[in-house]
Amino acid sequence: MLISHFQMLARYNSLANSRLYGVCSQLGDAERKQIRPAFFKSIHGTLNHIMVGDRIWMGRFTGQEMSSTGLDAILYDDFEELSAARIWEDNRIEQFTLNLNQDFVIGNITYTNSQRKSYSDPVEILLTHFFNHQTHHRGQIHDMLTQTNIIPPVLDMHRILRP
Repeated sequence: MLISHFQMLARYNSLANSRLYGVCSQLGDAERKQIRPAFFKSIHGTLNHIMVGDRIWMGRFTGQEMSSTGLDAILYDDFEELSAARIWEDNRIEQFTLNLNQDFVIGNITYTNSQRKSYSDPVEILLTHFFNHQTHHRGQIHDMLTQTNIIPPVLDMHRILRP
C-alpha cells in the first residue's frame, strides 16, 4: 500500500511540474529571473532549487555519491535546458518508485547533509519529505506567479490525478 502511495505521488509530481513549467514558459526570461520576496529569490531560482533537492535525495535513495552544490545553485541558467532536465528527472523519479520494494521502504538510509551532519532516517519518512519538499516549493512558485500577469495553474492533487 505504501509503495503504491509513493508511485501516486511520483505521478502527481510529474503532472504538477508539467503544468507549472507550461505556465512558466509563458513568462519571459527576465520575469522568471526577477528578484522577488522568496527564499530562492526568483521563479527560476526556485525551479532550480527543486532540481537540486531532487538530485540530492535521488542520489541518497539510489546510493550514488553526489557532488556538493549549494541549495541555491543555478544548475541551468537556460529555461529550456531546465525544462528538459525536469522532464528527465521526473521520469527518473517515476521509474524509481515503480521499482520500490518493501524491504527498502521499511529500511533506513544513512546520509550526510549539506552541513556535513550525518543522519540515519526511515526511508518512508524521507520519501514523504522528498515529495513534500517539491510541493512546498511549487507553492512558492505559484505565489510568485500571482505577482505576474500569468494565471497560476491548478495544482490540486485530486484535480490533476482525476481520470
